[in-house]
Order: sequence, then C-alpha cells, then structure tokens
Amino acid sequence: MSLLARPAVAAFVAKAMQRATLLAERRAGGRGSAAASHARFPEYPRAVSELTIPTSVAPARAVVYLPTTEGAAPPPVHVNFHGGGYVMSVTEIDDPLCRFLAAEAGVVVINVDYAVAPQHPFPAPPRQAYEVVRWVAEHGAEHGWDGERLTVGGQSAGGGLAAAVARQALEEGGPSIALQVLHYPPLDLATDARSKRAGVAKPVLRPWMADVFDTAYIPDVELRRDRLASPAHPSDTASLKGIAPAVVITAEFDLLKAEAVAYADRLRVAGALVEYRDVSGVDHGYDGQDDQKARAVYELIARQVRRAAEGA
Repeated sequence: MSLLARPAVAAFVAKAMQRATLLAERRAGGRGSAAASHARFPEYPRAVSELTIPTSVAPARAVVYLPTTEGAAPPPVHVNFHGGGYVMSVTEIDDPLCRFLAAEAGVVVINVDYAVAPQHPFPAPPRQAYEVVRWVAEHGAEHGWDGERLTVGGQSAGGGLAAAVARQALEEGGPSIALQVLHYPPLDLATDARSKRAGVAKPVLRPWMADVFDTAYIPDVELRRDRLASPAHPSDTASLKGIAPAVVITAEFDLLKAEAVAYADRLRVAGALVEYRDVSGVDHGYDGQDDQKARAVYELIARQVRRAAEGA
C-alpha cells in the first residue's frame, strides 16, 4: 500500500492542499485562479448572487447565474457541481461554463459549493448534492425559477456527483431530472488507479493523486464499490431503466476515460444515453486551459441542456 493511501496520511495531505489553495488565492490579491476564470469568455457578463441551501449534511453555499435575456415564463434550472477530487472547493473554476450556459442555454445556473472530504467523507457529498437538487426542484418557484424543468451536471468529481444525484432521484422517486451531463467523470473508485490506462505517458491524473483523493473521500476500500461512488464498476448490476437521460463527455487521453465509456454503455442499454462525445487530443481538465476546445464542448452542453429543458 502506498503511504498516501493510508487514511490518516491522505487526510493530512488533502487538508494541506486545501490550505495551500486558499493561501495562494489570498496572496494573489484578486489576481489568482478565480480572477482568471472570471476573465475568460468576456462576452458573457458575470452577474451573480449567492444563496445558502439547507441540507442534512451542512448548509450549501451556491452561486446563482441568471440568464442574460428574460422571457415571459420562469427559466429552467441547471445545477452544476465543480471538480476537485471530492477534496478541493474550487467553485470558481466553473465560472466560465456557468456564464456560458446561463447565456446560451437560457437557464438559471446554480453552481454549488458542496461539502468536501476529508471533513465530509462519503456518503455526505452525494447526499448533500441530491438534497440541493431536490430543494431547487421544490423551492425554485419562490425565486422565480422553474424547478420542474431541471438539469444537472458536473466536471470531473462534479460529474461523479451529478451521476449520483441522478441515481438517487431514480431510487427515491424524484425529483424529475431532464438531463444529466457527465463531463470527464470519475465513475469507478473501486478500481486501483494503477490498473487504469491513460492515452499518454504522463497524464494529468496520476496514481498518487488517486491515493490522496480517493482515500480522503472514502477511507474504507470496500465502500468504494457503492453505486454512488462507482456506478461503472462491474459490481453494480442494478437496472438503470428510468434514470435521467445523459450526455457523457470524455477526454481522449484521460485516465478516467474507460470508466466513463463503460458507464455510457450502461446508460445506452437502459435507453438513457442522449449523446456520447470523446474530445480528441486532450487530457483531463482540458477545458480549463483550451478555450477553443472548451467553447466547442460548452456549446454542445448548452444545446443539450436547452433541448432537455424545453422538452421537460
């Protein structure tokens, strides 16, 4: 066993990474990664408000992006979950995507600052994510949104949470989700990262990162087979018939590609796969650096979100 795969060590390293990220932003004095995210796609203005959503895990802070054009009817809602290995609170990294979707899909985007590990280990994050989506469905009208026209999505770990939200909605009879968008998601935490194969010699995601993130998130190795953590693992054989329709997007060189493809196949069998897209020539998290590739994929997501919301 790697030293980083020991729960106490993984928790220590994860907390150190959290502190380092926070310190770097403070030292940047408004010129750090959040500011860089805000500067991307300047044609889409950033007009946001904040909201605190009650859940049984902890109150969840959320950043709300409104559509740039107002219609006669309340707008649909898209709930977004950011990446960060279930450990990093990097909500602002998805600011460009949220602004893009609000403008191009005509939806209210709720960007959720969800509880992270090791302070809140599994199953707290997927449960909180589900309760946030349920709250939006039930209380959207109070804020001028149409919570009955609801989509969810996320990047990396956020995609894993979006998948878990859709699974819980299937099992618990709602809320109704018109679309789940899974963007280079981790969907098999039960398989050791050293057994996974990337498309390049030095991928963005390395086994040591999995040791830290997966162990901090789910210290109990056996629990990593849970369907809310590893729906692409062979141990999950339950029927997905009736689950929310899905768009699955992978990166060609990503260490996580194979598990997302496997889950897309499960969704296809269940009649729930709307579209699968593999982005060529890129690795995990590509949309954080490549504006051209990001724009093309964000356009795909916006098109599918709008279509799903209109048909809900």
